[in-house]
Amino acid sequence: MKALVYHGPGEKSWTDAPEPQIQNPTDVIVRIDTTTICGTDLHILKGDVPAVTPGRILGHEGVGVITEVGSSVTQLAVDDNVIISCIKSCGHCSFCQQGIFAHCLGDEGASGIGWVFGHLIDGTQAEYVRVPYAETSVYKVPEGVTNQQGVLLSDILPTGFEIGVQYGHVKPGDVVAVIGAGPVGLAVIATAGLYGAARIIAVDLDANRVEQAKKFGATDGVNSGDADWKEQIMALTDGWGVDVAVEAVGVPQTFQMATEIVRPGGHVANVGVHGTSVDLQLQNLWIQNIAISMGLVNSNTTPMLLKLVASGKLKVDSFATHHFKLHEMMDAYDTFSRAAETKALKVIIDR
Repeated sequence: MKALVYHGPGEKSWTDAPEPQIQNPTDVIVRIDTTTICGTDLHILKGDVPAVTPGRILGHEGVGVITEVGSSVTQLAVDDNVIISCIKSCGHCSFCQQGIFAHCLGDEGASGIGWVFGHLIDGTQAEYVRVPYAETSVYKVPEGVTNQQGVLLSDILPTGFEIGVQYGHVKPGDVVAVIGAGPVGLAVIATAGLYGAARIIAVDLDANRVEQAKKFGATDGVNSGDADWKEQIMALTDGWGVDVAVEAVGVPQTFQMATEIVRPGGHVANVGVHGTSVDLQLQNLWIQNIAISMGLVNSNTTPMLLKLVASGKLKVDSFATHHFKLHEMMDAYDTFSRAAETKALKVIIDR
């Protein structure tokens, strides 16, 4: 089969790779019909995730049809169309029983990490993928949900909602600022209204993304390239700052920005994947009663979000800006990596 293979920082290729095989009774093999590229994949290619070693097939988002099932799989069958969660869950360990699938203790990949696809085992940017613990790691695609919509539930929607909105303790009436209006930041914006945010401010260097954010629920936009970006945000509050500041980029500067615009008693929710250390101004923050959260998505909200998408309550089609075929994977990466020029949000890659 063909797959997108990582060869070390800055190096990748669309090349031949062995087809995956059932290794454990709980596995299934899925023929990938739709996948996409995540900002995390770009972080991997920069060398920010050293656990990813050369030879790994990248990708952790996908929708496809089951072609083979392990001997203990009874709740899934060949020909089922499924969404692959970016987080595997054994369903039995102490963390999974608490809904903390991000730290599943199952043996696959590495004990204590739920994100394995394109990280610790081969991922979804391929013609086929092996899915461990399948019965608790995939979701059947319901009637009326397209593959394009489904692939957004593999990662970005639950990540934005859980790590941005839930971890940020967004509550009715809050003013929320989202720094970074890329796909995950837009997922925060799209789901913050579920918890009653009164005002949502999109902050980005890219004027196009600031404007796009309004389609997803942002009430206001601020270009962080402006010299007075901070003053603009403060003017949209009562002068004390936002209730929740969400960092959705993964660089030190944007994390620093989030800590500068949050009001006393507020929350900073870090969603971005960081590859370098961040200078935390603790001497200033401690006295402001600031709560800081961060984390790897658990994907325990995926069933709920899937129902909202299926019912039309959560509109997600605007995320898809570019379409490619699997054999055009390298072109898809080029387009996604130059998002400021190409105006790409999510690139949808179909078989």
